[in-house]
Amino acid sequence: MHDKYPPRPTSTLQVTDKNHAEISSARIDKWLWAARFFKSRSIAHDAVTGGKTHLAGQRVKPSRAVRIGDTLQIRQGQDEKTVTITKLSEKRVSATLAALMYEETEESISKREHNKEQRKLLPNPLPSKKPNKKERRQIKGFRNSNRE
Repeated sequence: MHDKYPPRPTSTLQVTDKNHAEISSARIDKWLWAARFFKSRSIAHDAVTGGKTHLAGQRVKPSRAVRIGDTLQIRQGQDEKTVTITKLSEKRVSATLAALMYEETEESISKREHNKEQRKLLPNPLPSKKPNKKERRQIKGFRNSNRE
């Protein structure tokens, strides 16, 4: 019925560039975007520039080339992931294929889980409800008394 189009690959990641040639390295900002660590290339670029991403423990520039086997430390919010690159791509792929582009270390997974549990144990900094009129007056009075 659809003999015109070749079947799409389902479980294998094609490691190619625009000319369908295999690539041996990719820019770190492009790879982070293609592996779906960041929503856009500019956010990935800013993360690398801001020191949120390190290659083998060293701060790098966004144009730095990464290769298969390189180790990256990626900070996203309160989480820090340590991943090893297993596949390269400069094109953004689906989430299932993107998960095959890297392997997170066991130490990194356990550390993130531990930090997640620790954050759950912290008290909630937000009040359970808005202050009523009397409480707002008390807050305002307290703030004004500290200014004098």
